Amino acid sequence: MSPLASWTNFYVIVGSSAGALTGLMFVVVTLIADRRTHGGGSDVTAYGTPNVFHFCAALLVSAMLAAPWESLHVAGVLLIIAGVVGVAYAAIILRRMVRRARLADSYTPVLEDWLWFGLFPFAAYIALAVAALIFLADPTFALFIVGGALLLLLIIGIHNAWDSITYIATERITPDGKADE
Repeated sequence: MSPLASWTNFYVIVGSSAGALTGLMFVVVTLIADRRTHGGGSDVTAYGTPNVFHFCAALLVSAMLAAPWESLHVAGVLLIIAGVVGVAYAAIILRRMVRRARLADSYTPVLEDWLWFGLFPFAAYIALAVAALIFLADPTFALFIVGGALLLLLIIGIHNAWDSITYIATERITPDGKADE
């Protein structure tokens, strides 16, 4: 029996959760689309878009590992690709955060932001890439690392989505784009 078989329920739960949360992000963005914040679109690319990326990464990896592969080699190669792409994207997000922090009119991230939006996602994707590298040698151990990385990505996405929405809500931005003083 393939080591992936005993993980099927886990990946179905994680993938379903990631898919539902991705859809919820689209609903929330649609509901607040008429509001304008002082940060604009570049804040969305630094703080909003990564949430959808993390949810989609969890969904994609879950779907890949729930598929009925004839050989673990295909799943291993796909895991490596997912890990490398995730690490690259996390590096891009860190660069965007640094760029946004340098702008005077922009939101200045605090330590919690650097951790949740920058460091934790980077760590999750590094863990995914490392697990992918050891997957063929020891799939049982690697699947525990992958599972932890995917749960971390879900938790990061939930935390960051909540953080972003509460920031927008507490800014009390009116539909005409002026802050409610």
